[in-house]
Amino acid sequence: MLVGCARKPPNKPQIRAVTVEIVSAAQQATGRDSEITIRPEMKPSSAGGQARLVADDIYVSLRDPSQVSALKRSFDNIAERHRLAVQQTSSAGAARIDFTAGGVRTHTIHLILALPTARVRSRPVEPASQNAPKLAIIIDDMGRDRSPANSILAIPFPVTLSVLPHLPFSSEVADETYRRGDEVLLHLPMEAQSEGEGSEGALPEPNELRVGMSASQVASAVNGMLETVPHVVGVNNHQGSRATADPPLMEALMPLLREHSLFFIDSRTTAATVAYDTAESSGVRAASRKVFLDDTETRDAVLAQLDTAARDAMRDGSAIAIGHPHPATIDALSKGLPRLEARGIRLVFASDLVH
Repeated sequence: MLVGCARKPPNKPQIRAVTVEIVSAAQQATGRDSEITIRPEMKPSSAGGQARLVADDIYVSLRDPSQVSALKRSFDNIAERHRLAVQQTSSAGAARIDFTAGGVRTHTIHLILALPTARVRSRPVEPASQNAPKLAIIIDDMGRDRSPANSILAIPFPVTLSVLPHLPFSSEVADETYRRGDEVLLHLPMEAQSEGEGSEGALPEPNELRVGMSASQVASAVNGMLETVPHVVGVNNHQGSRATADPPLMEALMPLLREHSLFFIDSRTTAATVAYDTAESSGVRAASRKVFLDDTETRDAVLAQLDTAARDAMRDGSAIAIGHPHPATIDALSKGLPRLEARGIRLVFASDLVH
């Protein structure tokens, strides 16, 4: 029993024995009509040896919401058998169950409810329209809740979701986005200007890239973030008015993105940014944001910004617009994107516009 390990971290066989029971219970409760993914959490050895398993993250994607109650009962029975403590949290479309032994987390089970209907894509682009103006919509700040992601993923046009790391639903949102055939970015937290120096109006993130970090510190921070946001194809900066204007920090970041085969979208939170130029000189595919959609959080204001983005795309051949999961933004996208398509704008993912 894992409780016997309260004075020392549980070992891999002990963790995996419980994982096998969790997976078996999920398969029995759902009749194997579910997708189950296991992601191990590894902790590097302080002595430089082999990393050790500290916990398993188990993702169970369900088609039937009525299965949740039976699954929770099964998991409670497993926890009771192994004398593990249980903590549950939930949000629209998802639930999280943590197992702990002696205060040490050993398992996190993510129950993810699939969207009720298959997403209907915009009609295929005809060959004659390949040269049409292209517009990519990125929605930042995903991962705090599941409900906005469900609403955005239900929009029948390509939308790129940029997910903040280390949030309660970072992994769930990224997983569902990937399953739906949409595109996931890491919304990489970066240092903003201090108050009184053109602050972006936001508090520092607990985990962010900061001026003065070494290349190894940058690598450690980014790699840790990527562990919580699966299926990432690229990165754009969250805040970062100070970080993206700092050449040494950007020079430390870009080779790491190249190693991971990730592109970079400069959110352009400052006119002094060197991020795009550094990405280009480092051989990292990149692009820059043209329009922010929702500095004013009303549907009419967002629709007006969508029109601005469309004009930029028609003038320049392509454009990237960034918004946030506000109700007004989601409403405006649902109503505005069909109009843009009718005007001959080709809606694409962010990856289609990097070079």
